[in-house]
Amino acid sequence: MPDKKFFENLSGAGKAIGVLTSGGDAQGMNAAVRAVVRMGIYVSAKVYFIYEGYQGMVDGADNIVEVTWESVSSILQVGGTVIGSARCKAFRTREGRLKAACNLVKCGITNLCVIGGDGSLTGANLFREEWSGLLEELAKNGEIDDEAVKKYAYLNIVGMVGSIDNDFCGTDMTIGTDSALHRIIEVVDAIMTTAQSHQRTFVLEVMGRHCGYLALVSALACGADYVFIPEYPPEEGWEDHMCEKLSENRARKKRLNIIIVAEGAIDCHNKAITSEQVKDLVVSRLGYDTRVTILGHVQRGGTPSAFDRILASRMGVEAVLALLEATPETPACVVSLSGNQAVRLPLMECVQMTQDVQKAMDERKFNEAVQLRGRSFQNNLNTYKLLSTKKSAAELPKSNFNVAVLNVGAPAAGMNAAVRSAVRIGITEGHKMFAVTDGFEGFSRGQIKEISWGDVGGWTGQGGSILGTKRTLPGKYLEKIAEQMRTHNISALLVIGGFEAFESCLQLYEARTRFEEFCIPICMLPATISNNVPGTDFSIGADTSLNAIVETCDRIKLSASGTKRRVFIIETMGGYCGYLANMGALAAGADAAYIFEEKFDIRELQANVEHLTEKMKTSIQRGLVLRNENCNVNYTTDFIYQLYSEEGKGVFDCRKNVLGHMQQGGAPSPFDRNFGTKIAAKAVLWLSKMLKECYRRGRMFANTEESVCLLGMHRRNLNFQPVVQLKDATDFEHRIPKEQWWLKLRPLMKILAKYKTSYDISDSGQLEHVDRSHPAEA
Repeated sequence: MPDKKFFENLSGAGKAIGVLTSGGDAQGMNAAVRAVVRMGIYVSAKVYFIYEGYQGMVDGADNIVEVTWESVSSILQVGGTVIGSARCKAFRTREGRLKAACNLVKCGITNLCVIGGDGSLTGANLFREEWSGLLEELAKNGEIDDEAVKKYAYLNIVGMVGSIDNDFCGTDMTIGTDSALHRIIEVVDAIMTTAQSHQRTFVLEVMGRHCGYLALVSALACGADYVFIPEYPPEEGWEDHMCEKLSENRARKKRLNIIIVAEGAIDCHNKAITSEQVKDLVVSRLGYDTRVTILGHVQRGGTPSAFDRILASRMGVEAVLALLEATPETPACVVSLSGNQAVRLPLMECVQMTQDVQKAMDERKFNEAVQLRGRSFQNNLNTYKLLSTKKSAAELPKSNFNVAVLNVGAPAAGMNAAVRSAVRIGITEGHKMFAVTDGFEGFSRGQIKEISWGDVGGWTGQGGSILGTKRTLPGKYLEKIAEQMRTHNISALLVIGGFEAFESCLQLYEARTRFEEFCIPICMLPATISNNVPGTDFSIGADTSLNAIVETCDRIKLSASGTKRRVFIIETMGGYCGYLANMGALAAGADAAYIFEEKFDIRELQANVEHLTEKMKTSIQRGLVLRNENCNVNYTTDFIYQLYSEEGKGVFDCRKNVLGHMQQGGAPSPFDRNFGTKIAAKAVLWLSKMLKECYRRGRMFANTEESVCLLGMHRRNLNFQPVVQLKDATDFEHRIPKEQWWLKLRPLMKILAKYKTSYDISDSGQLEHVDRSHPAEA
């Protein structure tokens, strides 16, 4: 094991960091600005706002302002960018860059954090390359002295990609993309209800001039009938194919059609395909009542999602660390996300690859363009293709296998999207798919029926569990379940659920010695709002729940605006797992989060109260404290509320809220729909492979550990892990994994709330190269 590295050894004393937002705005930019400012001040650096992007840098004067901790208070939940963004023609000229360099030197700024798209970042890199020449020219003109040339000899640049289009290569998600998907899905869900009423077809145009990510993922997330994107144009004769598909869907009693068009959509001859053109085609060929909705700038607006706030906060802190560690030889880098891992990549490699995508599209090399977009984009496209086209009975392979799907545990938003995906992929693979209602309890009672392609139409946007789910484990029903499996000739099992699903799979594995019916391939998909399943960083449903918590925290904070100083104590769900409390605190800008995994005592509670009291003596008006429901048996929500009320007398008053089952309900977020859809598709393809491998002499026989797996995301990859091998990694008493990745982000929340803490940065600091081969997710 390498030695752990802590950032306390890095000091920003004597350094000045300038932060600017440039190009099109994106939700989450403010969260990134806040993280840069607070982390910069935390490490004793001076931090400056550069207002209005590069224009402010060129104009100087009061556009470059030193900021304090309070300057970024209450901006986390605000959309757009509070420091402004502008396109700047002057910066494209050497004369403009000369003025910008002069203004930066006057403030002593030699570290720039640029939040923007590829154009903004390319401009920053050029500025860095010219820096020493610009300083020499300024000295020659007498605008700065030779001492300044020596002192400010190097400019360090770190970029963060803020773009709702997700059009920058090298990163899985850019800041703003998830929030834009939220806006799109909100509109699609609303449109679906009216379209259903009138049997209408809706053509939705979404942003994405050069990148089809928003169109593709929203099509996956709402189960659209057809999608047009620039990277994967439809084949010759697409008009006939689309109309045929729409009329087939209507024939299957579907009352509406949704077609999604990216604004940059093209055909295979590079000619534009517009939403009006698609509408006219549907009307003239099929005579359907068709409407066009162009979403436009709605997609850029609104508050950032929980995912974008956490992403931007992580990236902002990583950007400051990268600037502190930079040397004159370090190339300009971009901090980005790969899977669940923060990485640093050379800026110009990413820019080059982004330009290569456009070049490939211009040259009509569309397969290459899709590959260059990265594995996440490829997976989305492949899954959409599999799910959107129903093959005729003659085209389907015949597998003679029956695969059952069931939900176990508490409901989680996104479960239905996973079931829909599993059923449709299973049918495409030639299996007969069976749905089990009410978990293992229903299984024992024979509540099993075959489910068809059309039965799961429209399930992606539904919250809860349509199949019905129970917490009951199979242990006490083993005989009856085995009997039902014999009766229905079940050859494989897909279990979707939380910790109970994990325990159920273990019980089925252990019962194999007594019941050969359980000697079949079994796959489990993690689906629980608590995110407490071992073997995975994320569970289906946790993102939706996190968004519900963050939205509520935003509203609660607003309820106190204009009143006297107030602190809110908020209780979240999660059992013994502190994921929702900790990540909710990070995304909502809370002052403290009490969780079971990190023990605390009365001294710490006292220190937190004193810390808040000091904060409230400044311009800060509101405090937010989150508490996980089982964090401590004695320090209850009431106790903490009473303690804060008593100790804060005369400085602030206190209110408490228990969020309860609101965290479990609601329509699934785009992330949960997409995650559920993709992992269910991958799971069924794995089951198909295992079925072929384990079928011998006319019977199914799977008795290895590897035939009962959990499919989870770990760091950068989706992995199948035998559930038996996860036993040692599990604390069964408290129903949590022994090690949890998000605890590493806990110091981040404390730093951004102005606590002195220790932050392990062992994973940071490695500059990687862009992977151009993009292997499929493991």
